[in-house]
Parts: sequence; structure tokens; C-alpha cells
Amino acid sequence: MSENKIEHPENDEAYMGLTVNDGVQQQPTRNPYAKPHVRRPQLSVDDYVSGILKGNRTILSQAVTLVESNRSDHHAMAQEVIEKCLPHAIKSIRVGITGVPGAGKSTFIDALGESLVKDGHKLAVLAIDPSSERSKGSILGDKTRMEFLSVADNAFVRPSPSAGSLGGVARKTRETIVLCEAAGFDTVLVETVGVGQSEIAVHSMVDFFLLIQLAGTGDELQGIKRGIMEMADGIAINKCDGNNVEKAELARTQFRSALHLFPLPESGWTPKVETCSAYDHFNLDVVWKMVTDYVAFTKNSGYFDYKRSMQGKYWMKETIDERLKSSFYENPEIQAMMEQFELQLDTNRISPFIAANRLLDKYFGNEGKFGPKNTRLNPYYHD
Repeated sequence: MSENKIEHPENDEAYMGLTVNDGVQQQPTRNPYAKPHVRRPQLSVDDYVSGILKGNRTILSQAVTLVESNRSDHHAMAQEVIEKCLPHAIKSIRVGITGVPGAGKSTFIDALGESLVKDGHKLAVLAIDPSSERSKGSILGDKTRMEFLSVADNAFVRPSPSAGSLGGVARKTRETIVLCEAAGFDTVLVETVGVGQSEIAVHSMVDFFLLIQLAGTGDELQGIKRGIMEMADGIAINKCDGNNVEKAELARTQFRSALHLFPLPESGWTPKVETCSAYDHFNLDVVWKMVTDYVAFTKNSGYFDYKRSMQGKYWMKETIDERLKSSFYENPEIQAMMEQFELQLDTNRISPFIAANRLLDKYFGNEGKFGPKNTRLNPYYHD
């Protein structure tokens, strides 16, 4: 009996018509014909700044990724890049665009952006995409709806995931605006995830806030009750085409009437309502004229610069709040103490308010380790 038959008893003569062959040799897991991977060289702060000022969109994208990173070393480098780009940031027109899901925000931005680019503008689009609460992932599909802007030479489209933190992504979006302005983009459009909390954050970083609405969906009456109406500097009734023209005109009349019920905004500007169709490129110039009229009006009154100044102070305080919150929850001793209090809360041995005050006392009360031992700085501290 051969060696092969010893290894495979099935090849014995007793098993007529059955033959078992040796297996093939294990194939390599890596393609031997693949080209060796070349790691992208790590850019320095000066490399980032130089590339951004030259309008290099690839380096600009890498800089935005650096800004969005949660790594501490990336955060420190990103702040240096932003600080050096800040003196070169031009005064662009910042427009926030919001609306209910399905209102056609992405299509509207693509159509409006096409006309702006053809008129000689350099356009940056920053789209905040909602993240899943379960998987924490985002589709980031806004760019697929912007067929023209995604390939246009004078346009830059950057979708960003909310990652469950609207405040965090909004702060990073504001920092991204600075980078885009330093790269020479004179118009910045910020698209929100839809009507919700993100509108408040985006409203605090743009000059003009545009609300995209639909007609014939029952939203006219609901829109009157929404707080979003008070923040809007202008309303565009989209999808005014086909059989929807009469409904869109009726909706414009209703929204104009609704706006008279609200007090006059601090800017002194009376919000306008226009109809348009992103699909047919109808009245997009009228909507953009509404934006430019607002900018001219607020610059003439001095409100434009005043609002920019107030926005800077607002985001300074928001950044402080975020850093303090992160410092508190990432402290290992606070984490251990919080686990104990959570167990006590499950058995009703302590109230949530007492637990919170004791955690804050622990965080602020130890001088030199957790924070200043000063009653003026710490309202929770007691001797």
C-alpha cells in the first residue's frame, strides 16, 4: 500500500471507485501582484497652512479631518492650523439651510450652487449628516445628490457626521468655515440634519438662515407654531413646479401672514418668503437676491459685524462648557465614584441631586488635583 493510501484509508482496494486526493497547498493571504502600500507622509502645521492658502482641496480635506479628529495630538495641531489660517480668512457670506426631511435641501443647494459657481463664486458646502444612535454610523449621502457641485472645480462639498453630539460637530463645523474662508471660498452653505436641535447651533454660526418649506403637506399651520420660524431670515417654498404651483403660491401667502405674528427680529430685517423649484432652477436668483439684500441691509446698519462678534463670544463659552464636561466625565476617580452612586440610585439609597452635588464637590473640592478650592469659582464647594 502506498504512502498516499496510508494517509487516506479510503483509497484502500476495499473501497472500489473511491479516490481521495491530497489537498492543495495553502494559498497566501496577500496578493503577490499587489503594489506595496505607500503611507501618506504626515503633514506639518506649515504644510497644512500653505496648502490651504493655495486652495489645495486635498489638503483642505485632510485639515478638516484633522479638526474632526478626537485625538488629543490632532486637536492640538488643528488649533495651530486654525490660528495661523485665521488672519487669512476672508469675510464670506455664510448661509445656513434647514428644512423638514424631504424638502429638497440637497437638491436646492446643488441647483443654487451651480448658478453661484457659474457666476464666478467659490462655494463651500458643509453638510451635517445625522448619525445612528445604535451603530453611531452615518450614510454621508448628501454628496450623491449634488451631482454638479461634487465635480465642480470651484466647489468644495464636505459631509460631516453628527456622531451623537450636535454641539461638538457644530463647533468643528465653525472651525471648518475658517479653513474654507482661508482657502478662498467666498460663499459657505451649511446644511443641517433637519428641523431639530442642530438648527440652534447652525443659526449661531451663519449670517443668513434660510428655511426650506414644502406646500400641500399640512406644514403651513405647523410651521406657525415652530420656533424655527422665529430664527429664519427667509423662507423658500421649494418644489413650485408642475401641479404644485398653486399650492406653493398659497403656502407663500400663508407663511407671509404667519410671519406678521412674530415680533420684528433684532436685526430689523423683515423675513421674506419666496417660491422656487430646485428641479427646474426656477426663482433661484430671487432666493439668492433675498440673501444678498439681507447682507447689504445688516452691513449698512452695523448688525452684520455685531452678530459675528456675538457668535464668536457664544462659541468661546460653548467650547469652555464642552471642555469642562469632558474633563469631568473622563476623570478616573469621578468615574469610579459615579459607578457607586449609580448602584445606590438603583436601590433608592440616594437621590440624583445629592449624588450630583457630591460628585461636583469631589471634582472641585480638592485643591491642585481636581480644581480650584475657591467658593467664588465653585458654587458647590462648602467648607
